[in-house]
Amino acid sequence: SLSSYDCKNLIFGQTFNPLLYTRSPGGSSGGEGALIGGGGSILGFGTDVGGSLRFPAAFCGICALKPTGNRLSKKGVISGVLGQKAVVAAVGPMAKDVESLALCMRALLCEDMFSLDSTVPPLPFNEEVYSSTQPLRIGYYETDFFTMPSPAMRRAVRETKQLLEDAGHTLVPFKLTNVDYMIFNFCVKGMFGDGGASFLKKFKGELEKSGKGLFLWLGMSPNWLKTVLSWIAKPFVPRLSDIIRSMRINTAGEVWSLHHEIEEFCHQFIAEWKTLNLDVMLCPMLGPALSIGYPEKLSVAVSYTMIYNALDFPAGVVPVTMVTDEDEEELKGYQGYFRDWWDRTLAKAFRGSVGLPVAVQCVALPWQEELCLRFMKEVEML
Repeated sequence: SLSSYDCKNLIFGQTFNPLLYTRSPGGSSGGEGALIGGGGSILGFGTDVGGSLRFPAAFCGICALKPTGNRLSKKGVISGVLGQKAVVAAVGPMAKDVESLALCMRALLCEDMFSLDSTVPPLPFNEEVYSSTQPLRIGYYETDFFTMPSPAMRRAVRETKQLLEDAGHTLVPFKLTNVDYMIFNFCVKGMFGDGGASFLKKFKGELEKSGKGLFLWLGMSPNWLKTVLSWIAKPFVPRLSDIIRSMRINTAGEVWSLHHEIEEFCHQFIAEWKTLNLDVMLCPMLGPALSIGYPEKLSVAVSYTMIYNALDFPAGVVPVTMVTDEDEEELKGYQGYFRDWWDRTLAKAFRGSVGLPVAVQCVALPWQEELCLRFMKEVEML
């Protein structure tokens, strides 16, 4: 997802969004998202290391759950970057509705899986938590102050917040900080800690490299050149400068320091969560579906999803509304927080989306998938 959350290859070509063929189905699990969104399947699975389950679900108008990284077995799944531990990958289900996701998790969280993969914690599905009707204390935010939400994204959170309050739940504002630091210093640096060498190996002998140009080129560049280019770009394109800097080759000590820093960030995030006495969190989800060809240009727009891979929190996606004419009109004033090429490109990618679905994210603390699903069910029923 960091390099491209589209869905295409040289064998099958471009996968289209079943709701509007000029739009991407999202990726990397976009084929599954398109199949379920188009009515060709009732349940599927995908992987998620930056939003690869959640983008297809949001773009195709379905539901998905990214569990805590090791709640479901990843045995046999080939990692995008072998040995990478900073940004946690997960395997999760996708379906038309939340109950189907819950049914899937019930079936999988059983003794058979625990015995087949002893690295998975033997935590059976907690029916009591999922079936609870107790009012929830829900944190929420409308923006991460890194990727400006589209008008429809912001409205989706606001309307969902109001409906949840009307249903008897308590909503508490939550402010994210330093998301830019997290994206570049945790996610990019963590995934490309070897300077991109492992990433490059994946493309050895491959013809299809579109959308990966920047990362491939940086992966082949020496550290001194990355340092110089980062310094030159800093005053003019700060985000590009940060990407280049974050793709330098790290020493073992720097990687260990990074892992420690991510752990500290996670502890601080959880401490803030518990200070506010939250059960779950309501968050924006990138949407509506971007036009074909745009996801590969907008790697920086993964901020809303990738934070929960770095934190390793369960996060689900539920569609809640559709883009309106008013949203489209308001989009004309979209400038973004950085007003750079990426912000201008994202505005173009959103245009012409009236009638397309827009989702929200539902997030819980690690190992609380049942609570996350319960919250998703509450949102779905509003």
